Amino acid sequence: MGLGILLTDEFGGKIEEIGDPYQLLPPLFPPENHPGYPFLGSIDLYGNTVFNRIQMGRFLSEWAYVVSRAESAQEKELVAAIGRMACRCRDDVHVYLKFIGD
Repeated sequence: MGLGILLTDEFGGKIEEIGDPYQLLPPLFPPENHPGYPFLGSIDLYGNTVFNRIQMGRFLSEWAYVVSRAESAQEKELVAAIGRMACRCRDDVHVYLKFIGD
């Protein structure tokens, strides 16, 4: 099934959702718990990981690593969509970026 990526409001209501049914993202991520990528390296592929707007500056800085590794049109489209969701999370109050693992 792959990861689900949600943009939610403070009550958990879905604002936007994108899926990764072909599991394109995991190979683009740095290794789990990588010290150079504390946010990306802590995304739980089998559980839930939630980020808030204060974390988005660092998240987006690390997201550039994922963007640089995306090669196919499908990968590029997916990482760009998640990047846009992250920017919206950064710019709005009470909005959260959530990764839902398998």
